[in-house]
Amino acid sequence: MSAPLFILSFRHRDELTRLAESAGWQPLAARRTENAEARFVASGAAVAVVDARGALGDGLEAVRAVAEAVEANAAALLVLLSRNDSAALEDFLKLGATHFLVSPFTEAQLVHAFQFAMRHADRVGGHGQRRALDDRGDGGSWRWQPGSRTIELSPALARKAGLGEAEGRRISLMELFRKLDPEGRRAARSAVARVVSTGEATAFAHADLESRTGRMAHHVRARPEGGIVGRTETIAAEGARPASARDPLTGLADARAARAWLEARLSGEEGGGQAQVVALLLSVSRYDAINAAFGRPVGDAVLQAAARRIERQVDPDGRRLLVARMAGAEFAVLLAPPATLEDGRFLAGELVEAIGRPFMSGDHVVSLGSRAGVAIAQPGDDAAGLLRRASVALAEAKAPDSAPVRVLEEGAESDTARGERLEVDLRRALDQGEIEIRFQPQVAIASGEIVGVEALARWMHPRYGELGASTLFSVAERSDYIAQLSEHVQRRAIAEAAAWPEPLARLRLSVNITAADIVRPGFAAQFLSLVGESGFAADRLTVEVTESGLIEDLGGAGALLAQLRGGGLRVAIDDFGTGYSSLAYLKALPLDYLKIDKRLSQDIAGSTRDRIVVRSVIDMARSLGLDVVAEGVETEEQLALLAEEGCTLYQGFLCAPPVDTAALEKIVAS
Repeated sequence: MSAPLFILSFRHRDELTRLAESAGWQPLAARRTENAEARFVASGAAVAVVDARGALGDGLEAVRAVAEAVEANAAALLVLLSRNDSAALEDFLKLGATHFLVSPFTEAQLVHAFQFAMRHADRVGGHGQRRALDDRGDGGSWRWQPGSRTIELSPALARKAGLGEAEGRRISLMELFRKLDPEGRRAARSAVARVVSTGEATAFAHADLESRTGRMAHHVRARPEGGIVGRTETIAAEGARPASARDPLTGLADARAARAWLEARLSGEEGGGQAQVVALLLSVSRYDAINAAFGRPVGDAVLQAAARRIERQVDPDGRRLLVARMAGAEFAVLLAPPATLEDGRFLAGELVEAIGRPFMSGDHVVSLGSRAGVAIAQPGDDAAGLLRRASVALAEAKAPDSAPVRVLEEGAESDTARGERLEVDLRRALDQGEIEIRFQPQVAIASGEIVGVEALARWMHPRYGELGASTLFSVAERSDYIAQLSEHVQRRAIAEAAAWPEPLARLRLSVNITAADIVRPGFAAQFLSLVGESGFAADRLTVEVTESGLIEDLGGAGALLAQLRGGGLRVAIDDFGTGYSSLAYLKALPLDYLKIDKRLSQDIAGSTRDRIVVRSVIDMARSLGLDVVAEGVETEEQLALLAEEGCTLYQGFLCAPPVDTAALEKIVAS
């Protein structure tokens, strides 16, 4: 079933509606921004489109109107701009837009923009199972076959019109028209005639059938199987407050009520000063899978049961709080003073445990999980700011290997914000010499002599202190700066080794090359040139490449390593045992060393099965004529067992951590 698409367009509404419909979407389109936030929420759409082409001011106002609802519902907000207005992109970004497209663009490009925005919403908010607009769904809708004197109303629309609640209620067209105001009757006839004659979707509006103070819009389209269908949308009078602040499915407060509750306390309206409010966001896991496996009625019943379970968990304390359903399977528990972060942390743990107990829905036993993020208000916070930081904590709780509850400490920086800051800081770090080289000794097991070192990068960050190579390279990979960082580390390590004092002059040096290096055109020639210019002897240099750097293009990696080896270098496969550990690597690549991952080295002191695995890897390497280097060796027991199995070299804290040149000279001399 096609998905809903909410559109605000001030110059091209009908054109966008036709295009969206032909691409398989079910558009709800409007030309005015009145009550846009409520209309977007009611639409159930995961994507909002604001068409600001030729109407920049209206577009900015529209984004301002819907951005908070879009964020609260973990949806996407796509802005369409005229080329001459592209300078306003920064303004749209600050207001909350997530995607943009600048004209001129083709219809195919616009459809792709819709699809990219939908994928974003799926990933961020789990909208994959969001209910598409249904001709007979929960909202008011109707069907009419051209030529027929009767029209079929949905139960919801029949109730609105005061015509009863029977499913499939059929009434005469004249009976329905008599309930419309004169202007509405004319608009209805014109809209239906247009759909019949052109097949293009359109809309009309009339005075609301219940309140008469607002308006009711009908989005009308032709059905592929024949006939015409309309879906209604209630538009409250401008400035009017919604009649209910309750979520219709669970009976909890809705997202709008939650934000109003927060604003009242954060602004000082409640309590006589800005309150240190705690926001807890709880996301129920596997809800979409339950819908897919058992159907939406079961999913809805489970969500209702989860809401009752949350209420029961928080109610006995008698705390001043609010429980709300924010969107989908996400709930908020908002705690007013004297609540603390510890209160939020403890309650989050209780709720995660409560949701983890099985639910009964009819004949189904349903097991769910949940994750929670907790944050406390900081000076100057508004509702959106506090909820945004709680959302960051929740996103980190959802990350692989994360604890189910993440707390954003007062004044602390989130992992996400820290990662974003590091990405910005990395480029400066290279220019300002913050990336330093450390050398970890490699020891011949038979003699105990230090025969080589591996060069490892360290980032001396002015704010976070010393950061290791794994953090450094993961930041570089996210920021698409991996090639520049890799070249910087290689160049600096080789230059430092070339200047070593006499006691270190016979040591081998190992440097790492990355997957990005392997696919760089001309890398082997550039690297060999770097080595030649440095003055460091090529026959004392080993390049190490990890398994993950080989998987994408084994043939290309083999050719590159052969070229490096032909230049006098030695080649090692690093961290063997962490990835696929494919025998194809050992068969196809020109290798001199196999480096066992530290987890295998440490496992050798574990069970008999662990030792057999390590023994097999060492035997296989030695049978291929490869020297074996064990990484991460920390105890004498591990070293003795590795030696017994035939390992020739080791590195790890048993000898020394990564050190600078001065410390390395002292270790070698001792």
